[in-house]
This record gives sequence, structure tokens and C-alpha cells, in this order.
Amino acid sequence: MTKSYHVAVVGATGAVGTQMIQLLEDVTFSIKEVSFLSSARSAGKKLTFRGEEVIIKEATPESFAGVDIALFSAGGSISERFAKDAVAHGAIVIDNTSAFRMHPDVPLVVPEVNPEALRDHKGIIANPNCSTIQMVAALQPIRAAFGLNRIIVSTYQAVSGSGIQAIEELQTQSQAILNGEDFTPAVMPVKGDKKHFQIAFNALPQIDVFTDNDYTYEEMKMVNETKKIMSDTSMKVAATCVRIPVITGHSESVYIEVDQDNVKVSEIQELLRNAPGVVLEDDTANQVYPHAASSAGKKEVFVGRVRHDLDDSKGFHMWIVSDNLLKGAAWNSIQIAESLIEQEII
Repeated sequence: MTKSYHVAVVGATGAVGTQMIQLLEDVTFSIKEVSFLSSARSAGKKLTFRGEEVIIKEATPESFAGVDIALFSAGGSISERFAKDAVAHGAIVIDNTSAFRMHPDVPLVVPEVNPEALRDHKGIIANPNCSTIQMVAALQPIRAAFGLNRIIVSTYQAVSGSGIQAIEELQTQSQAILNGEDFTPAVMPVKGDKKHFQIAFNALPQIDVFTDNDYTYEEMKMVNETKKIMSDTSMKVAATCVRIPVITGHSESVYIEVDQDNVKVSEIQELLRNAPGVVLEDDTANQVYPHAASSAGKKEVFVGRVRHDLDDSKGFHMWIVSDNLLKGAAWNSIQIAESLIEQEII
């Protein structure tokens, strides 16, 4: 008899939580019950799931009684507050915040890269940073075939990664500039930081606050998470993360160095063409390459502009794009749930 699961979504009214609920409509496993949990402010509202209305409830420790899979996307403080309660009630937590990503006992998983890590979970599984997810999903087949010892990435990230207020600020600033009106930045690049700058018609080389080494936390997330996911602390990784005036879709310019000599661009393209969850869009003669606008609303990671470095025979450049709310967040979380069930871990 096919087992059915009780799934809870914490942060059900947020941008990622809403995407999770939509994706749950078509999962490969059977769902017997859903619980949509949020703050007291949203409790009592209704959402629709598979044609039926579901009342949103306030998240409490008791909310997780009987839950099998708890999808968290309500901010790190909420995950820290309730994740262990969910585990205590028997649920497996899939957390979409940074709260547990670097904890040594918490697997950090991209199903196309390291699904075997799910077997080591102790109740909590972490979903990586959105920019990390799309990059490692594209690089894994190359690493498996030719080895990989250096990654240098520059990101061009959409404002939706910073929340609804950032989207609204981009829209209002853009309109104000077009109308010749004054405005005062209040959200970007980081709402809680000391200064705020224009995001409309601009590029901001700061995502999250700066650390003591002059890299931002977003940049260090990409460095540390990549090494953890690929189980290689010796890998050389550097990141520069930039926010641009795009609503949805993160883009990345990625330089890599492989271990083997005489690797051809066509070999890398063939690996990407056949990689799970990856779509190769690479035909420069006809201006075919990925871009943020065409990735929005799609689950895949798109790769193009694959080319040899001009000075290093083992170096390659590529352009990687994905919807940061889907593969970068909600879809990767759903894939983790599906992989848990496929591997009979739950």
C-alpha cells in the first residue's frame, strides 16, 4: 500500500512558501494532509490546495503533531525557534533558511549533486543558498567527469532574493526615475545596514552585510556551502555577489579550472546537455544563451556561453541562470522531500 504523508509549510504566505504550496500540487508522492503555518498576523486566512480551502494556522510547537515533512521558509529565527519542535514530534524538517546550513550534523543538499547525504540526517535537512544551488547543479557533472579545483563566480542576483519589500522598492524607484521624481532608498542593498542606495537602473556590489574579511555573508555562503555540498574543503572558491534591477532570476558568470588536460568545450557541453535538471542553451552563432527573463517560472538550471579560457588550458567560463524562487528555493526543497521518499529514508 502506498504511504501518504502529512506535509506542513511554515511561512505559507511568503514568496517561497507560496511557491512550495503550488509545487506540492504535483509531487510524485501521496499527500494525505497539509498544514499551512504562519505568524499570528496571517492565521485565519485561507489558501487553496488541490481545489480545497485550507485555513492558515499560527505556528506553535504543537502544530507539528502528526506531521511527516515540515517545509520551513519563514526566516532563520522561526526555523531556530520551531525546527526542533517539529523533529521532536517526528517530522523531518527541510529548512530553506541559513539557520542550519553549516551545522556539522545537518546535511546540505542539492538532489542532483549529493542525494546520498540525506541518509545522514538527524531530523533537519538544509536547503542551500539560492546562488549556490544553481551553480553546483551545473558544475557537478563537470566535476564528476574531469575533476574541479577552482571556482570563481560573479553573481547578478534578482531583488526577489531580498524579499517583497525589495521588489516594491525596485518598482517604485523605477517609476519615480521615469517620472523625474525624487525618492529615498530604504531597503537596498540590505534593509538593516547603515546606508541604502538606489537599485533601479543600478548595480549594487553588496548582498548581505560585510564580514571581517571584506567579503559579504552572501559571498561567504557560496564559498562555504559549495565546499560542504561537494565534500571538498580544499577546493578554491571565490565569489562576488551583485544585486541588479531584475525581479526574478539569478545569473552567474562562472570560471572553473578542471583537473584533467585536453578537455574540450564540446565535452563539457555534452555533459551539461545530459545532466539532470540542467538545460544547455549555447549557440552563440544564433544568439542562444540563458537570461533571467526566460528562466522565470521554470524549475531548471540553464547554462550557456561555455568557452575555453584564453590563457589557462584547464580553465573554462560559462553563464548559469535559474529562477531563484524555484530551483533556488522552493523546488529544491520539494526535490529533497521526493528524494527522501524515493530513497525510502522516510
